[in-house]
Amino acid sequence: MARTEHIFRSEQFVGRRFTRADALVILVVAVLIYLGVRLALGAPTAVEGPDISLSPTVLPVYALLSTGRMVAAYALSLLFTLVYGYVAAYNRRAEVVLMPLLDVLQSVPILSFLPVVLLSLSAVLPEAIAVGLASIVLIFTSQAWNMTFAWYQSLTTIPMELREASSIFRFNRWLRLKTLELPFGANSLIWNSMMSWAGGWFFLMAAEIFTVGQRDFRLPGLGAYLSEAAAQGDRQAILLGIVALVAVIVALDQFVWRPLIAWSERFKLEMVENDNPPTSWFYDLLRGSRLLERVAERLWRPVAEHIDGWLIRRLAPLGLPQLEQSQPTWPTYLLLILLLAGLVYGGLRAGVMLLQVPLAQWGWIALGLLATLLRVIAALAIALAWTIPVGVAIGSNERLARWLQPVVQVTASVPATALFPVVLLALLAVPGGLGIAAILLMLMGTQWYLLFNVIAGAAAIPQDLKYTTALLGLSRWERWRTLILPALFPYIITGAITASGGAWNASIVAEHVSYAGQSYYTVGLGGLIARATAEGDYPLLLAATLSMVLAVVVLNRSFWRRLYRLAEERFRME
Repeated sequence: MARTEHIFRSEQFVGRRFTRADALVILVVAVLIYLGVRLALGAPTAVEGPDISLSPTVLPVYALLSTGRMVAAYALSLLFTLVYGYVAAYNRRAEVVLMPLLDVLQSVPILSFLPVVLLSLSAVLPEAIAVGLASIVLIFTSQAWNMTFAWYQSLTTIPMELREASSIFRFNRWLRLKTLELPFGANSLIWNSMMSWAGGWFFLMAAEIFTVGQRDFRLPGLGAYLSEAAAQGDRQAILLGIVALVAVIVALDQFVWRPLIAWSERFKLEMVENDNPPTSWFYDLLRGSRLLERVAERLWRPVAEHIDGWLIRRLAPLGLPQLEQSQPTWPTYLLLILLLAGLVYGGLRAGVMLLQVPLAQWGWIALGLLATLLRVIAALAIALAWTIPVGVAIGSNERLARWLQPVVQVTASVPATALFPVVLLALLAVPGGLGIAAILLMLMGTQWYLLFNVIAGAAAIPQDLKYTTALLGLSRWERWRTLILPALFPYIITGAITASGGAWNASIVAEHVSYAGQSYYTVGLGGLIARATAEGDYPLLLAATLSMVLAVVVLNRSFWRRLYRLAEERFRME
């Protein structure tokens, strides 16, 4: 229940009204895009990329390189999560700015920033460092937001009796973090980390295959391997690359995530023990290892006790945790004035660049925005049609969930970009095939957000309500109308919000693709961004990217906010 509660609560700020803080954040985003575009003008005009081998013998090395980038991005995301969420939870002044900032940033289509980030970094850093850093930054932006929301919600929902106990025992910040806050948020952090890794694979594939005209920014890895195989039309290499990617995902699931889920079961706050707790053969194997037990006794525990003792002496005990209201000093005011001046100047320069966009191109942007919006709606409709019945079946049946939930988790982690060449090959001969393929790619990248939330919602329906509907003799349709759909509504809205953001992101790679040496475009805002990047049309790139950002934010504030309020007011189960 703790897991499902955090999946639902992590989106609570989507329902906020559009405020001055939101306008300031959008201005910051516009200025950052403009600065990136200006730096991109100084990027090398030609970059020779690496040779990507399609030999099966290179797959283990490519798998290690891709996994290493994911690990680096996740470590950065976890550090950001712990610091950002902690400050936002315990400092009222910081919370007023940090939470709207996080809310807007999670609504921004991250893939639209990849060209700007990569070109700007390549203008100021050596090529190898710039490309590797850009891929890590892109993955970080796909992982950090939901983890930060989950950690923030964990800190703000710790029961008062536990806070009082930490105060009575005179815990300092370190002991409170170690014995109360991290254990309380462990389940939420682990489950959201799994979702972040699943999304991170998608963005890693996109980052490893990036090219801009004569600039080849590809990175050796599974994404580049699959892209090269698709470019050469080598179906055997495509199949081998997908098999290698699935093998990595299954290995991570068995050796990392399943043991962590089984281990985190001890931190759940429940009055009744779970009849079917999660298990892991690898976790049981580690627990039974005498060698690891001796290493822990002789090495890990003494080091941990030494660190605890040093931090206890350094940090003073705390009272009951409260939101701090520190008064800003004159250096703070000076820094704010300088930042605002920089934002105003950057905003004006961005406006000047936008004036360079011809009126005809603004028409293309409007048409592309409409086309992409229709594809997003179609992808969401298809996803809703199958995820609701399947999710309810998995979430309501323990025996079925035991077999299908791991399969779903592994399948969700396979990035849609890895399978897209196969889909494209089958649909290119069909009239309007690229438009259909774009919808399918959006669907493959978004349906899992909905499915996971529906499973969570179905599992959270109290057993006594199920017994009540059975005693009343309700038909299957009446049970769905009076219990299941109302109970699922908040989770469906939460999943749809996340899925729509993923669909907008996917449009960047879905509406402009290359296969067997040919480039294919379809009408859409994502394809327009890709073409502007390839042609070096930076004013158009800035205009199209800002249009997508504003479209997503406006949709979240006008449409999803109303549905979310409805879910919170009428269908919240308390």
